[in-house]
Amino acid sequence: MTQEIKPEGEATLRTVAMPSDVNVNGDIFGGWVLAQMDIASGIVAAQRGQGRVTTVAVDAMKFIRPVAIGDILCVWAWVERIGRSSMAIRIEAWVVRFNGRATEKVTEAVFTYVAIDEHGNPRAVPKED
Repeated sequence: MTQEIKPEGEATLRTVAMPSDVNVNGDIFGGWVLAQMDIASGIVAAQRGQGRVTTVAVDAMKFIRPVAIGDILCVWAWVERIGRSSMAIRIEAWVVRFNGRATEKVTEAVFTYVAIDEHGNPRAVPKED
C-alpha cells in the first residue's frame, strides 16, 4: 500500500534498517527507530537554536507500522514551536520498503529540546533573522 500523503518539513536523515537492528519478532527494534528520530530532530534543533541543545522530552510517540530489514528509513523534521529556551520538533519517519514499491509513514512524535550553553545551562533560543 502506498500512501498518497507526503511528509512535511525537511528531509533530515536517511538510513537503511539492518539485520543487527531487529527485535525478537524479526522487526526493526523501536529503540533503533527512536534513536534515528532523535538524531534527525537534534540536527533541526541545533540549527534553529544556533548551538548546543539537549533532548528533554519525547511526546506523542506513535508507532504506526513496523520497519523491516532493508527498508530505507527517511526521517522528516520541522520546528513546531519555540519557547524562550525550548523548541518542539515534530518528526515523521517514513520508509521506502525494501521492494521499492511502497512508501509508508511508520512513526511520528514530538521531541522537545532545550538550548544550552557551554556549561549545560539553559539559554535563550536566538530570534530568527
